[in-house]
Amino acid sequence: MSTRKLGHVLAPVAALLGAGLLAGCTSDAPPDAPAAGASGGTGAPGTGKQSEFFDRAEYDRQLGLAEVTPQGPAARPWEQMLRPELVDTGQYRKKDSGGIRLCFSNAGVFNPWRQVGLKNMRAEAALHKEITEFTVLDAQGKDDKQISDIQELAGQDCDALIVSPNTTATLTPAVEQACAKVPVIVFDRGVETDCAVTFINPIGGYGYGAVAADFLVGKVKPEGKILALRISPGVDVLETRWSAAKLAFDKSGLDVVDVKFTDGDPAKTKAIVTDALTRNGDIDGVWMDSGATSVAAVEAFEDAGRDVPPITGEDQQDFLQAWKEKKLTAIAPSYPTFQWRTPVIAALRILKGQQVPKEWKLPQPTVTQETLDRYYKPGMPPLHYAMCGCENLPGFPEKWGGKK
Repeated sequence: MSTRKLGHVLAPVAALLGAGLLAGCTSDAPPDAPAAGASGGTGAPGTGKQSEFFDRAEYDRQLGLAEVTPQGPAARPWEQMLRPELVDTGQYRKKDSGGIRLCFSNAGVFNPWRQVGLKNMRAEAALHKEITEFTVLDAQGKDDKQISDIQELAGQDCDALIVSPNTTATLTPAVEQACAKVPVIVFDRGVETDCAVTFINPIGGYGYGAVAADFLVGKVKPEGKILALRISPGVDVLETRWSAAKLAFDKSGLDVVDVKFTDGDPAKTKAIVTDALTRNGDIDGVWMDSGATSVAAVEAFEDAGRDVPPITGEDQQDFLQAWKEKKLTAIAPSYPTFQWRTPVIAALRILKGQQVPKEWKLPQPTVTQETLDRYYKPGMPPLHYAMCGCENLPGFPEKWGGKK
Protein backbone atom coordinates (compact mmCIF):
# COMPACT_ATOMS: atom_id res chain seq x y z
CA MET A 1 0.00 0.00 0.00
CA SER A 2 1.16 3.49 -0.64
CA THR A 3 2.46 5.33 2.40
CA ARG A 4 2.02 8.74 0.81
CA LYS A 5 0.64 11.38 3.13
CA LEU A 6 -2.63 12.22 1.52
CA GLY A 7 -5.68 13.88 2.73
CA HIS A 8 -7.65 16.69 4.17
CA VAL A 9 -6.04 18.51 7.13
CA LEU A 10 -6.27 22.10 8.12
CA ALA A 11 -3.32 23.88 9.46
CA PRO A 12 -4.54 25.81 11.20
CA VAL A 13 -8.08 24.46 11.25
CA ALA A 14 -9.58 27.87 10.59
CA ALA A 15 -7.43 28.22 7.52
CA LEU A 16 -9.01 25.25 5.89
CA LEU A 17 -12.53 25.70 7.10
CA GLY A 18 -14.37 25.71 3.81
CA ALA A 19 -12.11 23.60 1.72
CA GLY A 20 -12.55 20.04 0.87
CA LEU A 21 -9.25 20.30 2.26
CA LEU A 22 -7.35 17.72 2.84
CA ALA A 23 -6.32 15.32 5.18
CA GLY A 24 -3.35 13.56 6.42
CA CYS A 25 -0.57 15.97 6.28
CA THR A 26 2.22 17.48 8.17
CA SER A 27 1.63 21.12 8.92
CA ASP A 28 5.22 22.26 9.37
CA ALA A 29 6.17 24.77 6.71
CA PRO A 30 9.44 24.07 4.92
CA PRO A 31 12.05 26.69 5.82
CA ASP A 32 12.13 28.25 2.38
CA ALA A 33 8.41 27.99 1.57
CA PRO A 34 7.67 31.13 -0.45
CA ALA A 35 4.92 33.34 0.89
CA ALA A 36 4.74 35.10 -2.44
CA GLY A 37 6.43 34.98 -5.77
CA ALA A 38 5.75 38.05 -7.79
CA SER A 39 7.38 38.34 -11.17
CA GLY A 40 6.64 42.05 -11.21
CA GLY A 41 4.95 41.86 -14.58
CA THR A 42 8.16 40.80 -16.35
CA GLY A 43 6.77 37.59 -17.74
CA ALA A 44 9.42 35.62 -15.86
CA PRO A 45 8.10 32.79 -13.70
CA GLY A 46 6.98 34.24 -10.38
CA THR A 47 6.21 30.94 -8.74
CA GLY A 48 9.28 30.61 -6.55
CA LYS A 49 11.04 27.38 -5.64
CA GLN A 50 9.36 24.04 -6.04
CA SER A 51 8.04 22.65 -2.75
CA GLU A 52 10.15 20.16 -0.84
CA PHE A 53 7.00 18.01 -0.84
CA PHE A 54 7.19 17.62 -4.62
CA ASP A 55 7.51 14.03 -5.85
CA ARG A 56 7.83 13.80 -9.62
CA ALA A 57 6.97 10.11 -9.77
CA GLU A 58 3.78 10.63 -7.78
CA TYR A 59 2.92 13.69 -9.88
CA ASP A 60 3.24 11.60 -13.04
CA ARG A 61 1.23 8.78 -11.48
CA GLN A 62 -1.66 11.02 -10.47
CA LEU A 63 -1.85 12.75 -13.83
CA GLY A 64 -1.82 9.32 -15.42
CA LEU A 65 -4.66 8.15 -13.17
CA ALA A 66 -6.72 11.14 -14.24
CA GLU A 67 -6.72 9.71 -17.78
CA VAL A 68 -7.81 6.22 -16.73
CA THR A 69 -11.36 4.98 -17.19
CA PRO A 70 -12.48 3.78 -13.73
CA GLN A 71 -13.58 0.22 -13.15
CA GLY A 72 -16.96 -0.14 -11.51
CA PRO A 73 -20.55 1.12 -11.76
CA ALA A 74 -20.77 4.43 -13.60
CA ALA A 75 -23.53 5.75 -11.34
CA ARG A 76 -21.63 4.93 -8.13
CA PRO A 77 -18.18 6.55 -8.28
CA TRP A 78 -17.60 5.68 -4.60
CA GLU A 79 -17.41 2.04 -5.71
CA GLN A 80 -15.14 2.68 -8.67
CA MET A 81 -11.43 1.85 -8.78
CA LEU A 82 -8.47 3.20 -10.73
CA ARG A 83 -5.84 0.61 -11.69
CA PRO A 84 -6.67 -1.62 -8.73
CA GLU A 85 -4.23 -4.26 -7.49
CA LEU A 86 -6.59 -6.63 -5.72
CA VAL A 87 -5.59 -8.54 -2.61
CA ASP A 88 -7.10 -11.63 -1.06
CA THR A 89 -9.09 -11.11 2.15
CA GLY A 90 -10.12 -14.68 2.88
CA GLN A 91 -8.40 -14.61 6.26
CA TYR A 92 -10.81 -11.90 7.42
CA ARG A 93 -14.02 -13.66 6.45
CA LYS A 94 -16.51 -13.42 9.30
CA LYS A 95 -17.16 -16.99 10.37
CA ASP A 96 -20.28 -16.59 12.48
CA SER A 97 -23.68 -15.53 11.20
CA GLY A 98 -24.25 -12.79 13.75
CA GLY A 99 -24.55 -9.12 12.99
CA ILE A 100 -21.53 -7.00 12.09
CA ARG A 101 -20.08 -4.48 14.50
CA LEU A 102 -18.33 -1.82 12.47
CA CYS A 103 -16.11 0.73 14.23
CA PHE A 104 -14.72 4.05 13.07
CA SER A 105 -11.96 6.20 14.56
CA ASN A 106 -12.46 9.65 13.05
CA ALA A 107 -9.90 12.45 13.15
CA GLY A 108 -12.78 14.84 13.74
CA VAL A 109 -15.60 16.83 12.21
CA PHE A 110 -13.86 20.20 12.42
CA ASN A 111 -14.75 21.47 8.95
CA PRO A 112 -17.77 21.29 6.61
CA TRP A 113 -16.10 18.72 4.35
CA ARG A 114 -15.78 16.27 7.22
CA GLN A 115 -19.29 17.03 8.48
CA VAL A 116 -20.81 16.20 5.10
CA GLY A 117 -18.60 13.12 4.86
CA LEU A 118 -19.64 11.67 8.21
CA LYS A 119 -23.30 12.06 7.28
CA ASN A 120 -22.53 10.08 4.12
CA MET A 121 -20.81 7.33 6.09
CA ARG A 122 -23.59 6.98 8.63
CA ALA A 123 -26.19 6.86 5.86
CA GLU A 124 -24.21 4.22 3.96
CA ALA A 125 -23.90 2.07 7.09
CA ALA A 126 -27.66 2.35 7.66
CA LEU A 127 -28.28 0.83 4.22
CA HIS A 128 -26.78 -2.49 5.28
CA LYS A 129 -28.95 -4.42 7.71
CA GLU A 130 -26.12 -6.81 8.49
CA ILE A 131 -24.39 -3.92 10.29
CA THR A 132 -26.12 -4.14 13.64
CA GLU A 133 -23.80 -1.74 15.46
CA PHE A 134 -21.80 1.22 14.12
CA THR A 135 -19.51 2.81 16.72
CA VAL A 136 -17.91 6.17 15.94
CA LEU A 137 -15.29 7.84 18.15
CA ASP A 138 -14.36 11.45 17.41
CA ALA A 139 -10.74 12.43 18.11
CA GLN A 140 -11.59 16.15 17.90
CA GLY A 141 -8.43 16.82 15.91
CA LYS A 142 -6.19 15.51 18.72
CA ASP A 143 -3.55 12.86 18.11
CA ASP A 144 -3.43 11.66 21.70
CA LYS A 145 -7.18 11.17 21.83
CA GLN A 146 -7.22 9.28 18.57
CA ILE A 147 -4.43 6.99 19.73
CA SER A 148 -6.56 6.19 22.78
CA ASP A 149 -9.67 5.79 20.60
CA ILE A 150 -7.95 3.30 18.29
CA GLN A 151 -6.64 1.30 21.24
CA GLU A 152 -10.11 1.24 22.78
CA LEU A 153 -11.82 0.11 19.58
CA ALA A 154 -9.18 -2.48 18.72
CA GLY A 155 -9.62 -3.97 22.19
CA GLN A 156 -13.36 -4.39 21.75
CA ASP A 157 -15.24 -6.83 19.57
CA CYS A 158 -15.18 -4.75 16.38
CA ASP A 159 -15.36 -6.91 13.27
CA ALA A 160 -13.55 -4.23 11.24
CA LEU A 161 -12.02 -0.86 12.08
CA ILE A 162 -12.10 2.19 9.81
CA VAL A 163 -9.51 4.89 10.53
CA SER A 164 -9.17 8.42 9.18
CA PRO A 165 -5.93 9.49 10.90
CA ASN A 166 -5.56 12.96 12.36
CA THR A 167 -1.89 13.06 11.35
CA THR A 168 0.30 10.65 9.48
CA ALA A 169 3.45 9.73 11.39
CA THR A 170 2.04 10.08 14.91
CA LEU A 171 -0.89 7.76 14.28
CA THR A 172 1.14 5.10 12.48
CA PRO A 173 2.09 3.03 15.57
CA ALA A 174 -1.52 2.96 16.81
CA VAL A 175 -2.74 1.76 13.42
CA GLU A 176 -0.03 -0.90 13.29
CA GLN A 177 -1.05 -2.18 16.72
CA ALA A 178 -4.70 -2.29 15.66
CA CYS A 179 -3.83 -4.23 12.50
CA ALA A 180 -2.62 -7.10 14.69
CA LYS A 181 -6.09 -7.44 16.23
CA VAL A 182 -8.68 -6.47 13.61
CA PRO A 183 -8.89 -5.81 9.85
CA VAL A 184 -8.21 -2.10 9.36
CA ILE A 185 -9.39 0.18 6.56
CA VAL A 186 -7.57 3.52 6.29
CA PHE A 187 -9.09 6.29 4.21
CA ASP A 188 -8.75 9.97 3.34
CA ARG A 189 -5.46 10.45 5.22
CA GLY A 190 -2.57 8.05 4.99
CA VAL A 191 -0.25 6.45 7.53
CA GLU A 192 3.32 5.23 7.19
CA THR A 193 2.54 1.53 7.20
CA ASP A 194 1.03 -0.91 4.74
CA CYS A 195 -0.63 -3.06 7.40
CA ALA A 196 -4.16 -1.90 6.58
CA VAL A 197 -6.14 -4.22 4.34
CA THR A 198 -6.88 -1.28 2.05
CA PHE A 199 -6.14 2.45 1.84
CA ILE A 200 -8.91 4.47 0.20
CA ASN A 201 -8.55 7.94 -1.30
CA PRO A 202 -9.10 9.87 -4.55
CA ILE A 203 -6.45 10.69 -7.14
CA GLY A 204 -4.81 13.41 -5.06
CA GLY A 205 -3.47 16.94 -4.89
CA TYR A 206 -1.43 16.93 -8.07
CA GLY A 207 -4.49 15.99 -10.07
CA TYR A 208 -6.49 18.76 -8.43
CA GLY A 209 -3.89 21.47 -8.96
CA ALA A 210 -3.17 20.53 -12.55
CA VAL A 211 -6.84 20.61 -13.56
CA ALA A 212 -7.25 24.12 -12.16
CA ALA A 213 -4.03 25.46 -13.71
CA ASP A 214 -4.65 23.90 -17.12
CA PHE A 215 -8.06 25.57 -17.19
CA LEU A 216 -6.47 28.99 -16.76
CA VAL A 217 -3.74 28.23 -19.29
CA GLY A 218 -6.52 27.52 -21.78
CA LYS A 219 -8.64 30.57 -20.89
CA VAL A 220 -6.13 33.37 -20.29
CA LYS A 221 -4.31 35.16 -23.10
CA PRO A 222 -0.50 34.69 -23.37
CA GLU A 223 1.40 36.74 -20.79
CA GLY A 224 -1.86 37.28 -18.89
CA LYS A 225 -1.51 38.08 -15.20
CA ILE A 226 -2.34 35.28 -12.77
CA LEU A 227 -3.03 35.68 -9.06
CA ALA A 228 -2.46 32.45 -7.10
CA LEU A 229 -4.24 32.22 -3.76
CA ARG A 230 -3.18 29.53 -1.33
CA ILE A 231 -4.50 28.62 2.10
CA SER A 232 -1.40 27.79 4.14
CA PRO A 233 2.18 26.60 3.57
CA GLY A 234 3.54 23.23 4.61
CA VAL A 235 0.37 21.14 4.27
CA ASP A 236 1.28 18.31 1.94
CA VAL A 237 -1.96 18.03 -0.01
CA LEU A 238 -2.07 21.77 -0.54
CA GLU A 239 1.62 21.80 -1.44
CA THR A 240 1.04 19.14 -4.10
CA ARG A 241 -1.87 21.14 -5.53
CA TRP A 242 0.41 24.14 -5.87
CA SER A 243 3.35 22.06 -7.17
CA ALA A 244 1.26 20.85 -10.08
CA ALA A 245 -0.01 24.35 -10.84
CA LYS A 246 3.52 25.76 -10.66
CA LEU A 247 4.71 23.33 -13.33
CA ALA A 248 1.83 24.28 -15.61
CA PHE A 249 2.30 28.02 -15.12
CA ASP A 250 6.09 27.99 -15.47
CA LYS A 251 5.88 26.50 -18.94
CA SER A 252 2.76 28.38 -20.06
CA GLY A 253 3.98 31.91 -20.70
CA LEU A 254 1.47 33.28 -18.20
CA ASP A 255 2.72 35.85 -15.70
CA VAL A 256 2.13 34.79 -12.09
CA VAL A 257 2.24 38.21 -10.46
CA ASP A 258 1.51 37.07 -6.91
CA VAL A 259 1.41 33.87 -4.86
CA LYS A 260 -0.29 34.76 -1.59
CA PHE A 261 -1.50 32.89 1.46
CA THR A 262 -5.03 33.79 2.59
CA ASP A 263 -5.22 31.72 5.81
CA GLY A 264 -8.70 30.79 4.62
CA ASP A 265 -9.90 34.24 5.71
CA PRO A 266 -12.45 35.92 3.40
CA ALA A 267 -11.47 39.42 4.55
CA LYS A 268 -7.78 38.74 3.95
CA THR A 269 -8.61 37.26 0.55
CA LYS A 270 -10.48 40.41 -0.45
CA ALA A 271 -7.57 42.57 0.69
CA ILE A 272 -5.08 40.52 -1.32
CA VAL A 273 -7.20 40.73 -4.47
CA THR A 274 -7.70 44.49 -4.03
CA ASP A 275 -3.96 45.02 -3.53
CA ALA A 276 -3.13 42.92 -6.58
CA LEU A 277 -5.49 44.98 -8.73
CA THR A 278 -4.03 48.23 -7.42
CA ARG A 279 -0.44 47.19 -8.14
CA ASN A 280 -0.97 45.35 -11.41
CA GLY A 281 -3.82 47.21 -13.06
CA ASP A 282 -5.57 44.03 -14.10
CA ILE A 283 -5.68 40.40 -13.06
CA ASP A 284 -6.53 38.02 -15.90
CA GLY A 285 -7.02 34.80 -13.93
CA VAL A 286 -7.23 33.53 -10.35
CA TRP A 287 -5.96 30.11 -9.27
CA MET A 288 -6.97 28.82 -5.83
CA ASP A 289 -5.80 25.72 -3.99
CA SER A 290 -9.26 25.28 -2.42
CA GLY A 291 -12.71 26.76 -2.56
CA ALA A 292 -12.84 28.15 0.96
CA THR A 293 -12.61 31.82 -0.06
CA SER A 294 -13.44 31.69 -3.75
CA VAL A 295 -16.67 33.66 -3.27
CA ALA A 296 -14.73 36.33 -1.36
CA ALA A 297 -12.32 36.62 -4.29
CA VAL A 298 -15.24 37.05 -6.69
CA GLU A 299 -16.73 39.76 -4.49
CA ALA A 300 -13.40 41.63 -4.36
CA PHE A 301 -13.42 42.08 -8.13
CA GLU A 302 -17.03 43.24 -8.01
CA ASP A 303 -16.28 45.68 -5.18
CA ALA A 304 -13.48 47.15 -7.31
CA GLY A 305 -15.84 47.56 -10.27
CA ARG A 306 -13.93 44.97 -12.31
CA ASP A 307 -15.11 42.01 -14.32
CA VAL A 308 -14.37 38.70 -12.63
CA PRO A 309 -11.66 36.93 -14.66
CA PRO A 310 -11.48 33.15 -15.16
CA ILE A 311 -11.30 31.67 -11.66
CA THR A 312 -10.98 28.27 -10.03
CA GLY A 313 -12.89 27.15 -6.96
CA GLU A 314 -14.17 23.92 -5.48
CA ASP A 315 -17.44 21.99 -5.39
CA GLN A 316 -18.93 23.97 -2.50
CA GLN A 317 -22.46 25.15 -3.10
CA ASP A 318 -21.71 28.83 -2.42
CA PHE A 319 -19.15 28.91 -5.24
CA LEU A 320 -21.34 26.93 -7.62
CA GLN A 321 -24.21 29.32 -6.94
CA ALA A 322 -22.04 32.39 -7.57
CA TRP A 323 -20.70 30.77 -10.75
CA LYS A 324 -24.19 30.11 -12.08
CA GLU A 325 -25.84 33.39 -11.05
CA LYS A 326 -22.96 35.65 -12.08
CA LYS A 327 -22.18 33.67 -15.25
CA LEU A 328 -18.54 33.27 -14.30
CA THR A 329 -15.85 31.61 -16.37
CA ALA A 330 -14.85 28.98 -13.86
CA ILE A 331 -13.96 25.42 -12.98
CA ALA A 332 -14.23 23.50 -9.72
CA PRO A 333 -11.93 20.54 -9.02
CA SER A 334 -12.97 18.37 -6.10
CA TYR A 335 -11.75 16.18 -3.28
CA PRO A 336 -15.02 14.26 -3.32
CA THR A 337 -16.89 13.64 -0.10
CA PHE A 338 -18.41 10.52 -1.65
CA GLN A 339 -15.21 8.76 -0.55
CA TRP A 340 -16.76 8.50 2.94
CA ARG A 341 -19.13 5.82 1.64
CA THR A 342 -16.35 3.59 0.35
CA PRO A 343 -14.83 2.39 3.67
CA VAL A 344 -18.16 0.90 4.75
CA ILE A 345 -18.45 -0.95 1.44
CA ALA A 346 -14.83 -2.09 1.70
CA ALA A 347 -15.36 -3.39 5.25
CA LEU A 348 -18.33 -5.49 4.18
CA ARG A 349 -16.42 -6.96 1.26
CA ILE A 350 -13.46 -7.79 3.48
CA LEU A 351 -15.69 -9.52 6.04
CA LYS A 352 -17.15 -11.59 3.20
CA GLY A 353 -13.66 -12.58 2.09
CA GLN A 354 -13.96 -10.71 -1.20
CA GLN A 355 -10.98 -9.08 -2.89
CA VAL A 356 -10.38 -5.34 -2.50
CA PRO A 357 -7.64 -3.09 -3.89
CA LYS A 358 -4.60 -2.67 -1.66
CA GLU A 359 -4.75 1.01 -2.57
CA TRP A 360 -8.32 1.86 -3.52
CA LYS A 361 -7.96 4.90 -5.76
CA LEU A 362 -11.25 6.67 -6.46
CA PRO A 363 -12.03 9.07 -9.31
CA GLN A 364 -11.84 12.81 -8.64
CA PRO A 365 -14.50 14.53 -10.76
CA THR A 366 -14.37 18.19 -11.76
CA VAL A 367 -17.32 20.55 -12.12
CA THR A 368 -17.20 22.25 -15.52
CA GLN A 369 -19.54 24.64 -17.29
CA GLU A 370 -21.14 21.63 -18.97
CA THR A 371 -21.81 19.85 -15.66
CA LEU A 372 -22.55 22.86 -13.43
CA ASP A 373 -26.33 22.43 -13.52
CA ARG A 374 -25.96 18.79 -12.48
CA TYR A 375 -23.95 19.61 -9.36
CA TYR A 376 -25.48 22.88 -8.23
CA LYS A 377 -28.38 21.99 -5.96
CA PRO A 378 -30.70 24.88 -5.00
CA GLY A 379 -31.80 24.57 -1.40
CA MET A 380 -28.56 23.05 -0.13
CA PRO A 381 -26.54 24.97 2.49
CA PRO A 382 -23.61 27.12 1.25
CA LEU A 383 -20.91 24.80 2.58
CA HIS A 384 -22.42 21.59 1.24
CA TYR A 385 -20.17 19.65 -1.11
CA ALA A 386 -21.64 18.73 -4.46
CA MET A 387 -19.56 15.55 -4.85
CA CYS A 388 -21.21 13.92 -1.83
CA GLY A 389 -22.72 11.06 -3.79
CA CYS A 390 -25.52 11.30 -1.24
CA GLU A 391 -28.52 12.16 -3.39
CA ASN A 392 -29.78 8.57 -3.36
CA LEU A 393 -29.35 8.09 0.38
CA PRO A 394 -32.35 8.05 2.73
CA GLY A 395 -33.11 11.43 4.24
CA PHE A 396 -31.55 13.50 1.48
CA PRO A 397 -31.60 16.48 1.37
CA GLU A 398 -32.95 17.27 4.86
CA LYS A 399 -30.30 15.31 6.79
CA TRP A 400 -27.63 17.25 4.90
CA GLY A 401 -29.21 20.59 5.81
CA GLY A 402 -31.07 21.06 2.56
CA LYS A 403 -34.64 21.67 1.54
CA LYS A 404 -36.71 19.80 -1.02
